[in-house]
Amino acid sequence: QVQLVESGGGLVQPGGSLRLSCAASGSFFSTSPMGWYRQAPGKQRESVASIFSGSSFQYADSVKGRFTLSRDTTKNTMYLQMTSLKPEDTAVYYCNLVFLGRSYWGEGTLVTVSS
Repeated sequence: QVQLVESGGGLVQPGGSLRLSCAASGSFFSTSPMGWYRQAPGKQRESVASIFSGSSFQYADSVKGRFTLSRDTTKNTMYLQMTSLKPEDTAVYYCNLVFLGRSYWGEGTLVTVSS
């Protein structure tokens, strides 16, 4: 079993920054694919950023150059550094990990970008 707990969400003004954290526990590989997804009100969940094979990154076009995913395998924690935030980044952000063909999700953390 894998447990994922997100933290770091909150209210931030446009142009501001936030760092999300995802603490993982349980059994998985340090190279297991992980990623951040988000779901805005009335919209489908979408991929924001992912890491594969421990060192290959993929970002949604809408966040390229503004968001940075990192992973600390010693702490089993993944981060999402978000800068130059826009109102359209407002969403619940979810952490995801794939292990042995099964996808695990956290409960999510709310990010609100508003003045």
